[in-house]
Amino acid sequence: MITSFLTPGFSINGLWSFLIAAVVISGLDYLAESLMGVDASPFGKGIKEFIIEAIIIYLARYLVPNMGITIIGAVLAAVVIGILDAVFPARAM
Repeated sequence: MITSFLTPGFSINGLWSFLIAAVVISGLDYLAESLMGVDASPFGKGIKEFIIEAIIIYLARYLVPNMGITIIGAVLAAVVIGILDAVFPARAM
Protein backbone atom coordinates (compact mmCIF):
# COMPACT_ATOMS: atom_id res chain seq x y z
CA MET A 1 0.00 0.00 0.00
CA ILE A 2 2.75 2.41 0.96
CA THR A 3 4.63 1.65 -2.25
CA SER A 4 1.71 2.63 -4.46
CA PHE A 5 1.43 5.98 -2.65
CA LEU A 6 5.16 6.72 -2.91
CA THR A 7 5.78 5.51 -6.46
CA PRO A 8 4.76 7.42 -9.58
CA GLY A 9 3.50 5.14 -12.32
CA PHE A 10 2.14 2.59 -9.82
CA SER A 11 -1.51 2.55 -8.79
CA ILE A 12 -3.80 0.03 -7.16
CA ASN A 13 -7.47 0.77 -6.55
CA GLY A 14 -9.34 -1.06 -3.81
CA LEU A 15 -8.47 -3.10 -0.75
CA TRP A 16 -9.04 -6.44 -2.49
CA SER A 17 -6.63 -5.47 -5.24
CA PHE A 18 -3.99 -4.66 -2.59
CA LEU A 19 -4.48 -8.06 -1.00
CA ILE A 20 -4.45 -9.90 -4.33
CA ALA A 21 -1.31 -8.01 -5.37
CA ALA A 22 0.45 -9.05 -2.17
CA VAL A 23 -0.43 -12.70 -2.75
CA VAL A 24 0.49 -12.60 -6.46
CA ILE A 25 3.83 -10.85 -5.89
CA SER A 26 4.68 -13.26 -3.06
CA GLY A 27 3.74 -16.23 -5.25
CA LEU A 28 5.81 -15.00 -8.20
CA ASP A 29 8.73 -14.33 -5.83
CA TYR A 30 8.47 -17.89 -4.49
CA LEU A 31 8.28 -19.26 -8.04
CA ALA A 32 11.38 -17.30 -9.12
CA GLU A 33 13.25 -18.47 -6.04
CA SER A 34 12.25 -22.10 -6.64
CA LEU A 35 12.98 -22.22 -10.36
CA MET A 36 16.11 -20.10 -10.54
CA GLY A 37 17.51 -20.36 -7.05
CA VAL A 38 17.33 -16.57 -6.82
CA ASP A 39 16.02 -14.81 -3.74
CA ALA A 40 14.21 -11.91 -5.39
CA SER A 41 13.39 -10.27 -2.07
CA PRO A 42 15.36 -7.22 -0.99
CA PHE A 43 17.40 -9.51 1.29
CA GLY A 44 18.72 -11.35 -1.79
CA LYS A 45 20.81 -8.32 -2.62
CA GLY A 46 22.33 -7.80 -6.04
CA ILE A 47 21.47 -6.26 -9.37
CA LYS A 48 20.14 -9.53 -10.78
CA GLU A 49 17.70 -9.94 -7.90
CA PHE A 50 16.69 -6.28 -8.12
CA ILE A 51 15.86 -6.66 -11.82
CA ILE A 52 13.92 -9.87 -11.14
CA GLU A 53 11.91 -8.11 -8.42
CA ALA A 54 11.05 -5.27 -10.82
CA ILE A 55 9.95 -7.84 -13.43
CA ILE A 56 7.82 -9.65 -10.84
CA ILE A 57 6.10 -6.40 -9.87
CA TYR A 58 5.53 -5.53 -13.54
CA LEU A 59 4.10 -8.99 -14.35
CA ALA A 60 1.71 -8.75 -11.41
CA ARG A 61 -0.20 -6.03 -13.26
CA TYR A 62 -1.50 -8.66 -15.67
CA LEU A 63 -2.79 -10.85 -12.83
CA VAL A 64 -4.23 -8.24 -10.46
CA PRO A 65 -7.42 -6.33 -11.28
CA ASN A 66 -7.30 -2.55 -10.84
CA MET A 67 -3.49 -2.49 -10.79
CA GLY A 68 -1.64 -0.24 -13.19
CA ILE A 69 2.12 0.05 -13.39
CA THR A 70 4.66 1.22 -15.93
CA ILE A 71 8.14 -0.24 -16.39
CA ILE A 72 9.66 2.79 -14.64
CA GLY A 73 7.03 2.43 -11.92
CA ALA A 74 8.05 -1.21 -11.39
CA VAL A 75 11.72 -0.24 -11.05
CA LEU A 76 10.86 2.56 -8.63
CA ALA A 77 8.56 0.22 -6.68
CA ALA A 78 11.43 -2.28 -6.32
CA VAL A 79 13.59 0.54 -4.93
CA VAL A 80 10.87 1.68 -2.51
CA ILE A 81 10.23 -1.89 -1.34
CA GLY A 82 13.96 -2.38 -0.81
CA ILE A 83 14.18 0.79 1.28
CA LEU A 84 11.08 -0.10 3.31
CA ASP A 85 12.43 -3.61 3.96
CA ALA A 86 15.73 -2.13 5.10
CA VAL A 87 13.93 0.14 7.56
CA PHE A 88 11.27 -2.39 8.64
CA PRO A 89 12.81 -5.86 8.14
CA ALA A 90 10.32 -8.70 7.73
CA ARG A 91 12.83 -11.46 8.43
CA ALA A 92 15.05 -11.96 11.43
CA MET A 93 18.70 -11.53 10.56
